[in-house]
Amino acid sequence: MSPLPLTQLGWMAALLLASFFLGSIPFGYWIGCCRGIDLRTEGSGNIGATNAWRVLGARWGCWIFLLDFVKGALPTGVGLHLSTTQSVPIADALGSLAGLASILGHNFTPWLRGRGGKGIATTAGVLLVLVPWAFLVLVGIWGSLFLLCRIVSMASLGAALVFPVATGLLYPGRWVLLAFSLLASLLAILRHRSNIRRLIQGTEARFRRNGGKDLSGV
Repeated sequence: MSPLPLTQLGWMAALLLASFFLGSIPFGYWIGCCRGIDLRTEGSGNIGATNAWRVLGARWGCWIFLLDFVKGALPTGVGLHLSTTQSVPIADALGSLAGLASILGHNFTPWLRGRGGKGIATTAGVLLVLVPWAFLVLVGIWGSLFLLCRIVSMASLGAALVFPVATGLLYPGRWVLLAFSLLASLLAILRHRSNIRRLIQGTEARFRRNGGKDLSGV
């Protein structure tokens, strides 16, 4: 396989930078500030959808989840679209790299000096576009675990652990996708270190619709 022309490498680099920039937009933090609340100092201190749901209410929590979801889905879709004339491994690689860039932008946003979210909603957006069949499996896993334990972090960690297995089974031979699933899963687990400690200690609170305490923010 011949090397890619410099022009193609240029627009690939531009796509990755744009993906990181889009992913870095801290919608949860900005929406909270518009309502006079700094999510970093309320609840779990996370700028993600779960903490926003608890602190700002269900409507704003849903909006923030949707915006973070689109941050992952959009650049991944653009990456796949731009690589339609390339081989499957190159298309997988560009879609995966664009998605990973958006996740890293969300998790380590320069707007907040690297203090971003945990990336679950953004990762979900990437998966819907990149590996839709695995996405459906993970939605089922996440939903089942959440209904059983009512702990968002446990449901997210369970889905993260299953992700590489689902990708390997549903996309056999797609080694780029498998590598991405391993990286994304590891990143999600690392971003939930504090939640894992609380789960081990038995202090991780359950999600409450009626405004009860929940420290499992995503």
